Amino acid sequence: MVRRTLLAVVVVLLLPVAWSFGHALTRPGSDKLSIRATEWLKDHHGTGVVLWAERTWYQHHAPAKFAAPKAKDIPVVTTSPATAPPTTLEAYDKPVPPHLLVSQPLDGEGVWQPGPRSAGGEPLVYTTFLRPSDEYGGLIIGLAWLDPSRVRFDLYSGLEQPGGSGWSLMAPIPVEQRQGLVAAFNSGFKLSDSRGGYVAEGRQAPGHPLVNGKASLIIRKDGTVNVGMWGRDATMGPTIEAVRQNLDLLIDNGQEAAGLDVDSTTRWGATLGNKVFVWRSGVGVDAKGHVIYAGGKLTVHALADVLQAAGAVRAMELDINTDWVHFFTYGPDATAPGGTGGGKLIPDMTASPQLYFRPSSRDFIAAFLRPGA
Repeated sequence: MVRRTLLAVVVVLLLPVAWSFGHALTRPGSDKLSIRATEWLKDHHGTGVVLWAERTWYQHHAPAKFAAPKAKDIPVVTTSPATAPPTTLEAYDKPVPPHLLVSQPLDGEGVWQPGPRSAGGEPLVYTTFLRPSDEYGGLIIGLAWLDPSRVRFDLYSGLEQPGGSGWSLMAPIPVEQRQGLVAAFNSGFKLSDSRGGYVAEGRQAPGHPLVNGKASLIIRKDGTVNVGMWGRDATMGPTIEAVRQNLDLLIDNGQEAAGLDVDSTTRWGATLGNKVFVWRSGVGVDAKGHVIYAGGKLTVHALADVLQAAGAVRAMELDINTDWVHFFTYGPDATAPGGTGGGKLIPDMTASPQLYFRPSSRDFIAAFLRPGA
């Protein structure tokens, strides 16, 4: 009788847990079950277990030193034929060749290639790849360069991040909003881990005010972008449309931040040690305001190295881990339902370019062709 009573008590106690876990696995969205289970565990006091498992896995799968990259990991860009006269093309900005971080570059390494989406023949996105060092020459890092004078940027809210309701720009990108879509890429950490705030469409996400001193991706109402320190490089005003904060600046005034090798959970995030080679992403701006994105398997210091090599004068970390690092480019055939015109920045990014055409739990950035560009 006592055993039956104890069993009944245990069942009653576990019912809310089972309901919560089951709800997490079946909630709306396109996240994989493994992602949903991991996020549920982290949200229910299991962060230590998740971090231990992640660190153990990455320590046993650390990249080999002085290895050659695999051919399948090297991106090949298919460009659209130019239709504009050369004199017209010369009128547009082009990215400056990045500083190479290896002594023996591969064919195409550091060479900016025009992306698959163009208007009137002029490229709207340029992409290239770098390797972070001779020691880790087997790793391929993707870079993308966008000109805000030719594309405008929007911050799209996810189904769960930032939370709240009533967002006009929300995942998935509706069919009627896909016309002119040029690129889309991941945003920052979950807001509970970002140590920052979130503003979109001119309003703050519930419970997530902007924090002075934090690294911020700032989108103005004219669709142009800045990356900087909130409270110093920008403050809230009528010209600001959206702000996504995440940790501290990696690069400021062209110089890498001090302490990139210090395992600081407050500056570089508590998700994984910043010396661990894990999928990471970051975004920055160069001296003329062009946007530079980087993604690949990196340490925090290596991410800063790559962004600085590409010309970023200010830069910040975005999200990390395999399932959250994405950069896609789109051609006109990607805008229709079921379209297949999207492309990945580098081949081993895991998600499909159609990711943001389906319900997404996380917020993200989208870039659209400007009228007349």
